Amino acid sequence: MSSKVPKFLQGVLWSVPCEKLNLEKDKVYIINQVLSLGTLEMLKWLFANYQTAAIKEVFLEKPIRDYTTSRFHLLKDYLLSLSDDFLSSKRYVRDFL
Repeated sequence: MSSKVPKFLQGVLWSVPCEKLNLEKDKVYIINQVLSLGTLEMLKWLFANYQTAAIKEVFLEKPIRDYTTSRFHLLKDYLLSLSDDFLSSKRYVRDFL
């Protein structure tokens, strides 16, 4: 695991320069932003640098409401294997009304 946040993530981590981010201290922000907005390459980096259990914990316990419906289901059902019905998309999916 690298201790630095790579520059290629700056597009989804726009509120803080990557060089100022700490992988552990800022993990909730990093995980949420990459899950909700990241490319496939960014998602691969995320899973290579954080344990799946930590990613699931952030997704379940500190969700953000910034996902599209399709992105939410991709993450929940396939990448995180959380296909239980107890997860409400209302906690995750943004609506544009």
